[in-house]
Amino acid sequence: MLTIGQLAAYAGVTVRAVRHYHQVGLLPEPERDASGYRRYGAAAVVALIRIRTLANAGVPLSQIGPMLAADAPAFAEAVHRIDDQLRDEIERLETSRKQIAQLAAGDSLALPPEVTAYLDRLREIGASERIVAGERDGWILVAARWPDRISDIMPGKFAMLEDPRLVRLYRVLSEIIESDGADDPLLEEAADIMAGLAEQAYAAGETDLDEGARDDLPFDLVHALAIESDPRAQRMLDLMRERGWAGWSRLERLPDPPA
Repeated sequence: MLTIGQLAAYAGVTVRAVRHYHQVGLLPEPERDASGYRRYGAAAVVALIRIRTLANAGVPLSQIGPMLAADAPAFAEAVHRIDDQLRDEIERLETSRKQIAQLAAGDSLALPPEVTAYLDRLREIGASERIVAGERDGWILVAARWPDRISDIMPGKFAMLEDPRLVRLYRVLSEIIESDGADDPLLEEAADIMAGLAEQAYAAGETDLDEGARDDLPFDLVHALAIESDPRAQRMLDLMRERGWAGWSRLERLPDPPA
C-alpha cells in the first residue's frame, strides 16, 4: 500500500495534482488507515497513470472521467473528437502567431506587402518616420475599406515617386512636421506642389481610385486623421482650397468662383 507521496512519485505527478483529481472526482479517495493516512493500492496507480496520460495529451479534465468509463468504441470516438478540437486550436494558435509576428514587424500590421514596400520607398527618398507613420495609418484606413483594390492602386503610387516634385513634397512635409512652429513658407510650398500635381493628374484624367470606389468616408477619415495628428494639417487644407482643391487624398476640384 502506498502513501499519497509514493503514489504521486510512481505516476509522475505532484501530490497537489492527486489531491485535485480527488476534488474533481477523477480519482476516488481511499479510506484512511488506523493512523489517519490515505493508503493507495495498485488500482489507484493504474487509474492515476491513465488520468495523467490523458491530461498530458490535452484532454480536458471534464472529459477524462467519461473517457475512463467508456467502452472501446466510445473511447475511440472521444479521442477523434478531441483530436479535431486540438487541430482547430492549433490552427487558431498559428493564426495568432502570424498576427504577433505582424505586430513585431511594425508597418505590416493590418497592411498588405505592397503598402509596406511603398512605406520603405518613402524612407528611401527621405521622408521622416513621422510622415511614414502618418502614411501608414492612412493606408490602414484605405486598405480596410478597399482590400481588393490595393494591388491595382500601388503600381501607380510607386510610379508617382519617380516625379522629383513629389520627392520634394515629402521632404518639405517632413521638415514641417519635425518643426515646432507653423512654418508658413514651407506650408505654402507644400500646397503649391500638391496643387501642381493635382492639376497635372486631373488634366490627364488620373485618379487614385476608380469610379466603383466613390466613397467619401475613407477620404473623410484620412483628412480627420491628419488633422488629429497635427493641427497644421487644417492650414494645409485651407491653402489647398485657396488653390482650388478640396483636400489632398483625392482629386476634387472646387468650382470656379463667379465672375
